[in-house]
Amino acid sequence: MRQIIILTFLGLLFYGCSSNNEAINSNEDDTAEDTTNDTPIEQSEPNILLIIADDFGLDACPGYNLGTEKPSMPNLINLMNNGLKFNNVWSNPTCSPTRAGILTGKHGFKNGVVRAGQVLSTSETSIQQFLDTNTNSAYSHAVVGKWHLARTDSHPNDMGVDYFAGTNSNVDSYFNWTLNINGTTSNSTDYVTSKLTDLAINWIDNQTKPWFLWLAYNAPHSPFHVPPNNLHTQGALAADQTSISNNPRPYYFAAVEALDTEMGRLLNSMTQAERDNTIIIFIGDNGTPGQVAQDYHSRRAKGTVYQGGVNVPMIVSGNGVSRKNQSEDALINSLDIFATVADIAETGTSEIHDSKSFKSLLTSSNQSFKSFIFTEILNDESTKDVTIRNTTHKYIQFGDGNEALYNLSQNALENPNLMQSTLSASDETIKNTLESELQNIID
Repeated sequence: MRQIIILTFLGLLFYGCSSNNEAINSNEDDTAEDTTNDTPIEQSEPNILLIIADDFGLDACPGYNLGTEKPSMPNLINLMNNGLKFNNVWSNPTCSPTRAGILTGKHGFKNGVVRAGQVLSTSETSIQQFLDTNTNSAYSHAVVGKWHLARTDSHPNDMGVDYFAGTNSNVDSYFNWTLNINGTTSNSTDYVTSKLTDLAINWIDNQTKPWFLWLAYNAPHSPFHVPPNNLHTQGALAADQTSISNNPRPYYFAAVEALDTEMGRLLNSMTQAERDNTIIIFIGDNGTPGQVAQDYHSRRAKGTVYQGGVNVPMIVSGNGVSRKNQSEDALINSLDIFATVADIAETGTSEIHDSKSFKSLLTSSNQSFKSFIFTEILNDESTKDVTIRNTTHKYIQFGDGNEALYNLSQNALENPNLMQSTLSASDETIKNTLESELQNIID
């Protein structure tokens, strides 16, 4: 009997200990579960990611019907499939004026940057400063990548950028270049496209409030080169300069594909919640260089006001974009990104300087969004080519006094020049209207 009582007691003692342990373990599990399910404070303002590809025109971009050869860009195609592709976006013919226009919302003849390498005055108000002033600094912001708007290392920060990490201008080598972080420079031997992506990922990971990231890749701008093999699909490419010079397009495509691969790595580094709350704007800063251009004549590519120099791809995807896998023909200028970013950030501004927000187009089409778009390039200290277009026609005033009028609705490659023969009455009216609007803009 005593043995039964002892065994019963031991059994109850064991059960009690087990129950206590289970309770302790249950509490520990609950604690762990609570930690796992911690969610960040709900963020109503969307993050804004602006990605700029350098020297990237329609003929080189998948999804556009110019160019017979295309690089493999699955990540960009995914943005197109889940977003909106713009067909009639004009940039400037070279990179510095395009960047200055996006940064200030002004045409080059107003902000002082009308050709590559010119310095943007710090008296101009940048989009970053505008956000600070008009959102009570609700957004953190950074520029990672190519700046090309000044010769001083501190210029991005002087323009109000919270964090700058990148290159002052072009690089001479993608594997040996000068990295500028907030005015402090050092030598980097990391592949520049990958390093810029690393810097962007690290910056995003450290943000605790809505952010605006301007990510300006140097790629695929020259020097043409062989990127790391895991970043492209162009196969085994000889790295000697003779091979590159004799057939530059595969090297150009390899740099484009490396950009796309690294862009995908950046997007995949985000949590799903952060990705869902981010709007992505991808744009080329000017047309494809002549030595690798397709369809456009090499003398009608980058650096000219012809379509090959100024008509660039733009894709917008992510938060707030309800038009999935669609295209938009509205006339857009790259400097419209200023007002669009301001609009997305809820500054109360949808139109400022020469910039008009295209945020409304992300949910509904409006081909009468703008009646005209304009761009320009300074050829030398005294002559400038300027151009304007409406939905069908394009008019050019060259610095040498010549003129051109093209019906883009009939020939997107600008043939023939209608002014080389007697204009029809309707074309004469269109030419006069475009010329008048051009003077209104310049004046």
